[in-house]
Parts: sequence; C-alpha cells; structure tokens
Amino acid sequence: MTRRHGLTEAERGAWSRDGFFVREAAFGSEEVEALATAAEGAVESATAALAKGGDAYAIDGNRYCEAGGSTVQFEHSPDSRTIRVIEPFHHLDPRFEALIDDPRLVEPMCDLIGEPRVALFTDKLNCKRPYEGSRFRWHQDSPYWAHFTPDLDRLPNVMVALDDARADNGCFRVIRGSHRGGMLPGLEGEGTLGPLFTDPRYFDESEQVLAEVPAGSLVFFSPHTVHGSEPNRSGTLRRAMVLTYQPGGRRMFRVDAKRDAAVERP
Repeated sequence: MTRRHGLTEAERGAWSRDGFFVREAAFGSEEVEALATAAEGAVESATAALAKGGDAYAIDGNRYCEAGGSTVQFEHSPDSRTIRVIEPFHHLDPRFEALIDDPRLVEPMCDLIGEPRVALFTDKLNCKRPYEGSRFRWHQDSPYWAHFTPDLDRLPNVMVALDDARADNGCFRVIRGSHRGGMLPGLEGEGTLGPLFTDPRYFDESEQVLAEVPAGSLVFFSPHTVHGSEPNRSGTLRRAMVLTYQPGGRRMFRVDAKRDAAVERP
C-alpha cells in the first residue's frame, strides 16, 4: 500500500496558527548520508566553477559570485573562501533533482498551495561550517520575492536538515505566528540589504521557537514567517537545504525555466 504524505489536521492547524510545522526524521540515515554527500559535491562543483572565473561583487560588505548557474555567497570574514549559501543548487547533482519530486515534500506542498500539481520556485543550500558558520538575521522570504510575483501566499518552504540541529550549531529559528501580519516592514538606514531584514518592532521575539531536530527532519514554513539562525559555535556541521514550491506550470525564480514536480497529489 502506498503511503500518503499529505497534511494532518494538526499540521493544518499549526500552519494556520504558527506559520510552520515539523516532521522529524522524515528521511532515514542512509538517505541523509546520500544527500549530505551530494551537498559536499555541490560545494566542490561551485568551488571549481569559481576557480574558472565568475561575476564577483559585494553588497554591504557581503561577498557573492555568479558562477556555474548559481549565486554563491561567502562567509562574512573578508579573507574567507568558505561557501555559505548556494542558490539554486538542484542542477548540481541528480539526487537533488530526485528530491524535488519526492512525495514527502510534494504532497504536503500540494496541500499547502491548494493545487494537485506544484513546481519548484527556488532552492538553496545553506552550509554552516564548524566555528565559522555565521548567523542569518531575522527576515521573511516574501520581501525577496515581492518584485517577482504577487502570489506570495502560495510559496511555502521546506527545510531539509542534513545534520542534527541544535542551539550551539546555529539551528533554524522561527517566530511563531509572525506570518499572520503578511509582509512586514524592513529595516531602514542599514545599507542596501536592510529593507530585507525584518524590523523587530513588528514581531515578538519572545515567540521564538528553536527547530532543534535530528538529521533528516523537515520544517515547513510560510514565506511570511520571520526566521533566522545564530552562528555555529560548535565543532559540528549544520547543513540544510531549503526548497520553495509554487503552483505548477510557473517559471522558477532567477532561472528562465520551469521545473514541475513529477509527483502529483493523489
């Protein structure tokens, strides 16, 4: 009998009330190991592409480079060559392409979006290396995408944890219920990127929830949910992939192509 992965009533309630829900250990240890190996291969591929050149630039002191079909962001130290984020990354390994179609992601996304067929919107690989992985300031995803589509409410995210996530290695954090305000004001007077970070006057930091989850867990969260993370102060890795879906048949963010998920909601 085929297992169904659609939303439970409890998850629907959490999504509406809190703006997120967690499915712990949705992927087994062998699956996680394969995805983690692919993630390190993606970092190697990006590094090789960077060695061949690319369009390097800086915004507010943060360094980026366009290479190999991805935007690569480096850690904040001026001398660091450590990759912090790769977006998109799904084209760098067939295992990532297969992940886009995995029913454990697709079926919940169909329910959240309200469509029998969904497509990839964007995807990014976050790499928090031991002692160097920096924080992500409080932000929503919706301000990043507002210029691209007016249909912001139908861009749910899912984070796939590749390592055990804890407070000391910079686990993912969300502000419970912050999605209910829609797209919130950003910071003014803090550089070019300031407006993309959420003004703390518009959410309650006491509602912070730490997603301390084992590797293989999934965190589904709204594009309007305020989220972030602290630095990795530990000697362990804290890597994660975030995939964002949209209604089927639509083009990807920053990629002039469409990538429908092969699995449809039964």
